[in-house]
Amino acid sequence: MIEQAIGFAFLAALSPTALVVATVFLASAEPRRTSLYFLCGALAMTVVVGVIIFVALRAGGLQHAGEREPRYGLRLGLGVLALGAGLFLVTRKPRPAKTTKRPNLVGRLVANPGPRTAFTVGVLVFSPSVTFIAAVSVIATAHEESTALIALAALLVIVINVLLAWLPLILYLAAPDATNRKLKAIDGWLRQHGREVLMGGLAVAGIALVLDGALGLAA
Repeated sequence: MIEQAIGFAFLAALSPTALVVATVFLASAEPRRTSLYFLCGALAMTVVVGVIIFVALRAGGLQHAGEREPRYGLRLGLGVLALGAGLFLVTRKPRPAKTTKRPNLVGRLVANPGPRTAFTVGVLVFSPSVTFIAAVSVIATAHEESTALIALAALLVIVINVLLAWLPLILYLAAPDATNRKLKAIDGWLRQHGREVLMGGLAVAGIALVLDGALGLAA
């Protein structure tokens, strides 16, 4: 259970947008404070949504051995959703680089970094993804697992999900100049290949969930 949940959490953490935002905030006038509020927003969204999903699934009794079909049906459905999202990205043509467009809400907030905007961006950027929901659902629907193991798995999923909010900050505190140089280099690469990263993560998660759900239903 815990290995599967951690795997989905790492896929959920593959957020090019989160790393781009972290790079901008660490280059702002108040990098430590702004990045800390970004992390707080990310944690707030992750914890609140995670608790809601966990409680809802537990209330539905999907952790019980007799609820095998709903449990694996949920995973199959999440897998189909992930593959559908990946297919949407594949079929949607990227906008030409020379085309100018009005920045979205996150872009406008990032352009004016501050504690409040950073917290809001953290909430928006870390809104629940299919892979995060899958990670929480694995924990919530696990049966015959100890409370301690479930709590540990939940904590690990939360920490991993916001990886790209706290890791850049820690690296910056240890080596500010080197971290900014590395992040700027990665930022340039992500602006060109971010779609591919997202599509790859969705494909891996979708295939894993569809296989797990289908095999569970067929057993």
